[in-house]
Amino acid sequence: MKIGLDVMGGDFAPEAPIAGAVLAQKLLPKDVRLVLIGDEQKIIELLAKHAADKKDFDIVHTTEVIGMGEHPTKAFTQKPDSTIAVGFALLGGKKIDAFASNGNTGAMLVGSMFTIKTIPGVMRPCITTILPKENGGVGVILDVGINADCKPDVLCQFGLLGSVFAEYVYGIKNPKVGLLNIGEEPEKGNLTAQAAHALMKDSKDFNFVGNIEGRDIFGDTSDVVVCDGFTGNVVLKLAESTYTTLKRRGLSDEYFERYNYENYGGTPILGINSTVIIGHGISNDIAVKNMLLLSKEVVEAKLSEKIQKHFE
Repeated sequence: MKIGLDVMGGDFAPEAPIAGAVLAQKLLPKDVRLVLIGDEQKIIELLAKHAADKKDFDIVHTTEVIGMGEHPTKAFTQKPDSTIAVGFALLGGKKIDAFASNGNTGAMLVGSMFTIKTIPGVMRPCITTILPKENGGVGVILDVGINADCKPDVLCQFGLLGSVFAEYVYGIKNPKVGLLNIGEEPEKGNLTAQAAHALMKDSKDFNFVGNIEGRDIFGDTSDVVVCDGFTGNVVLKLAESTYTTLKRRGLSDEYFERYNYENYGGTPILGINSTVIIGHGISNDIAVKNMLLLSKEVVEAKLSEKIQKHFE
């Protein structure tokens, strides 16, 4: 297995990605090799700084970087030698099995759509994040940012994508799928939520348990929380701010330590024909390490193939 890493993406690149790659390389099996994509000279210098042998990695030199504030589509097409464009070329050519980056999220989505393509039948790819449960387990919420506006049938499809992800990557058998709403009754919420509920309750593709409210997110009512990307991103950032607020106030709690984004590293784009992992732009070396470990798990789970079978 080969996992490609964009070492020039993110707020702390290339230092954090290289340091994270060195940490991950020590934990990954011998048959998993990391492919570092970026400025070769900087890569070699930073590997030496971390006392890592460059022979333990593959290095692919690139000359361009897509900035965090650049227009995704224009940048992807106008910068063919950028780390993201080259990473997708390698992934599309089957030279790597997964591609991970903390860089421009929009460009990562554009690359996924243009190069890897969406699985036939999937209306809108999406991204997810982990929900730490009070009982020690985990749940997932989707979408958390790519699709700010969603139609009812797209939300219904998120139920299937999230269910497959939760089962095959996190080992949750027959995941309970809930629709995030402002009340439990089917008639609650806006017109989109009401229509989505009507579609989801009749679906045979996943285990729908009905509407759930914000207070249920971290409990046992559901394993998969479905919402539009606008709402999901607000939930995600609220959880992150809860953790940082507690740390600033000098408070420590075993449960809330699990809110730390570093523990999870990134999220796969669900609904495309390969493994693409998006990390947080502010990722440090620990987050990058965990993003690479997650990449391995997603490849081994054959997640895209599992999703494809559900849409055949």
